Amino acid sequence: MPSALERLGFSADAKLVLIVADGLGSSNAANIGCYRAMRDGVATSAGLQVPAPWARGAAAEYHGEDVGVALTVNAEYDLYRWGPVTQAPSLLDGNGGFPKTPTDLWEHADLEETRRECRAQIERAVLWGFDVTHLSAHLGALCSRPEFFDIFLDLALEFELPISLPDPAVDLGFEARTLAAEEGVLVPDAEVAVPLPGSSRAAIEAMIRDLPVGVTELHVRPAEDTPELRAITPQWAQRVADAHLVTQDWSFRAALDRSGATLTTYRALRTAQRSS
Repeated sequence: MPSALERLGFSADAKLVLIVADGLGSSNAANIGCYRAMRDGVATSAGLQVPAPWARGAAAEYHGEDVGVALTVNAEYDLYRWGPVTQAPSLLDGNGGFPKTPTDLWEHADLEETRRECRAQIERAVLWGFDVTHLSAHLGALCSRPEFFDIFLDLALEFELPISLPDPAVDLGFEARTLAAEEGVLVPDAEVAVPLPGSSRAAIEAMIRDLPVGVTELHVRPAEDTPELRAITPQWAQRVADAHLVTQDWSFRAALDRSGATLTTYRALRTAQRSS
């Protein structure tokens, strides 16, 4: 199959970078951080969590940016909850929302209810006016079990969208990127995402220094420093630092320039996928 670089029209030795702002819709602080990262910074895309409390607020502030749907079937916080837009019983835990962890989800979720929920999230984003550019999976919940990955890939085919996959690939019994490519779905060649808590800056700067050939996806979690954010997550400082990194840190921009990388978007990948 042609590589992502070839389908985007670049030479085989090109280095392309997607910088994705995660968490759009999860809070007002995240909405401010994600949109500022795309409008004033170097972020090229964002992932919208449709069931989250501030997703409708993100829709109200949307002005055509490159936004995909981060299919969300977990709510990881103890005190800050959200649940399925379809009210699916198997996707609810005992605390009024989605299960906290992917493991809890896999133990109880009905696959058809999961499929309906994920499709409804994409459809709701479209109804709100988003020009959905790609699909990703919040907490990787749809990428780590074969039966859930089938749902993820089926929806990518149904809506003709590229997908984000974790790197290194989780052992599904098959190579997920190869399967997606065989189906004609575009996937970045590598991903850099740092689990919370952790230093996004250190991991991202290390990747930039040794940027590989191909399409690399870098994840950040930008958010405005607000009392709301501090109440939601003990990792609020890292999110604020991510916002500074991609909007105000000129040394980071200089490192990107020195790497010889070209910034790209998921919208470009979607165009390439649909054109072929």
